[in-house]
Amino acid sequence: MNQAELQTLVEKTSRDFFGLPFQHEAAFNSRLRTTGGRYHLKSHNLDFNPKILEAFGVEEFLGVIKHELCHYHLHLSGGGFQHKDKEFKQLLTAVGGSRFVKSLSKPQPVKKRLLYKCQGCSQVIYRQRKVNTQKYVCGQCRGKLVYIEI
Repeated sequence: MNQAELQTLVEKTSRDFFGLPFQHEAAFNSRLRTTGGRYHLKSHNLDFNPKILEAFGVEEFLGVIKHELCHYHLHLSGGGFQHKDKEFKQLLTAVGGSRFVKSLSKPQPVKKRLLYKCQGCSQVIYRQRKVNTQKYVCGQCRGKLVYIEI
């Protein structure tokens, strides 16, 4: 999809779901990383993340377009256009827009946790970094620490 096709899709979505014309510019912005789209308050233009279209398809992308058009039409009409506003939430559910976009980032690996046990008081100590058991001792009883493999 190129810029012209995006512009016509946004204009068509605005007419079909909102009954109002979209009279500004819609463009792809590949610098967007954590969001699906952006509404500019001063220029009233819309930016969209092209990676959302590539990764999740037209259905998810259409939800992002509806979301940004909710910001657009409510701001121009003087209504509450922020995510926290009741008008925004009601309009978003009425047109079927997506509240959140799916994450593009890969899930972070779970950090490895190291387990130590005190020989004196049997207290279990979890750490993320290794502890030199020759140098450090238990904080409660000053007993020797032993590394336990999980």
